[in-house]
Amino acid sequence: MSRTVRTVPGRTDHVVVVGAGLSGLSTALHLLGAGREVTVLEREPHPGGRTGRLDVDGFRIDTGPTVMTMPELVDEALAAVGSSLEERLELTPLHPAYRARFADGSTLDVHTDAEAMEAEVRRVAGPAEALGYRRLRRWLTELYRAEFDRFIAANFDSALDLVHPSLAKVVALGAFGRLDRAIGRFVHDERVRRVFSFQALYAGLSPRKALAAYAVIAYMDTIRGVFAVRGGMRQLPQALADAATEAGATFRYDTTVTSLERDGSRVTAVRTAHGERIPCDAVVLTTDLPVSYRLLGRAPRRPVGLRWSPSAVVLHLAGDRGSEDPAHHTISFGASWDRTFHEIIRQGRPMTDPSLLVSTPTSTDPGLAPEGRHLHFVLAPCPNLQAGPLDWSRLTPAYVEEIRDVLGRRGLPAADGELLHVSTPLDWAAQGHAAGTPFSAAHTFAQTGPFRPRNLVRGAENVVLAGSGTTPGVGIPTTLISGRLAAARLTGR
Repeated sequence: MSRTVRTVPGRTDHVVVVGAGLSGLSTALHLLGAGREVTVLEREPHPGGRTGRLDVDGFRIDTGPTVMTMPELVDEALAAVGSSLEERLELTPLHPAYRARFADGSTLDVHTDAEAMEAEVRRVAGPAEALGYRRLRRWLTELYRAEFDRFIAANFDSALDLVHPSLAKVVALGAFGRLDRAIGRFVHDERVRRVFSFQALYAGLSPRKALAAYAVIAYMDTIRGVFAVRGGMRQLPQALADAATEAGATFRYDTTVTSLERDGSRVTAVRTAHGERIPCDAVVLTTDLPVSYRLLGRAPRRPVGLRWSPSAVVLHLAGDRGSEDPAHHTISFGASWDRTFHEIIRQGRPMTDPSLLVSTPTSTDPGLAPEGRHLHFVLAPCPNLQAGPLDWSRLTPAYVEEIRDVLGRRGLPAADGELLHVSTPLDWAAQGHAAGTPFSAAHTFAQTGPFRPRNLVRGAENVVLAGSGTTPGVGIPTTLISGRLAAARLTGR
């Protein structure tokens, strides 16, 4: 059963894309592939958006996401202009995808190969759990296949768009139940369950509150695989921008958009802080939702205000290389679990027993640091500024030392590193991220699918939104999809 999706009326020959993050770059490539003239305006001196970059004393730091999944979506965007991922980027599949370390001293390597992962689960938790993993893997695969095309990579005009024969399959798979219960149907060992449910934090929720539908994130990580980008994650937006430039797009960096010029319900030009007026037939806004709504002069009315995801404190540390390289990605779990989510989401305070993501990209790509040195990235989830309006300007030094103490007690090599840079909710807020979180709106039921802020806004008939705050949501794969969906609103493709 096919359906007609709303598109922007009138001419869309020249499109201005505001923001050169991953969603904006994806939008630009798909528009170029459909024959549109594209101008991209970016406030920073380089592409990337949340996929930020910082160079400190020879260390090439990624200040944004470090976990790369679903590279075929990158290839899809590049293919729109006749290019390819293979031509533009060098990816290294990570084995293991993650190393999980637990408070009892045990470890579990997360493999994407089914036999290797089954053997690892058997080693850690026994044969019954290994069989449960096999069943869980089949369920994750079925769930992804049932959800992806119709419910993730699709534009929605209303809740009625959910009504489709595939909905019965999604319901039968238990997608509208709770994530922790769904995972618990297959595996019972708490350590194994955490490996397949911690991804709920990406959706801004605890596993007890997140929909089982978001198990597809675990599918992307643990089955489709995690990759490292040679030269750092910054190479991803740079490759997309280079391909768009070669296909005819105009990029203007160091350019902040200050207002939209309108004629009735249509935007006719974009104005910048430099005093420029750039005429256009349509606009794609990839800025954070509050910024987009401010430029539009209105926000859609919602029965309940938007709920924002937790934020994060991120430490970038330099250390010496030892005789053995750590895993590229390590998840260090504290003994607490439910309490951790309750503290950062409900109580609005930092974790008392932190679970941390520690990435050491130089284990795979030594060129990201001076010879003989490692670069460590440590992410500690924390309350956003709405849930916990904490004074991070005062708290940060002590909290950094607290995290380093935790790293030391857990025997992680990042503990002894020299602090190169730290980001807190105040820094994310200064970049324009609502509630001081880089993870945008949480994926509650009321903010999922057709209930998430839509990429078309009433009263602005030739403006489309893209990015993590709109359809389909947060993360590298979904923001790339968001760009394609935004382009489809303009081209009908």
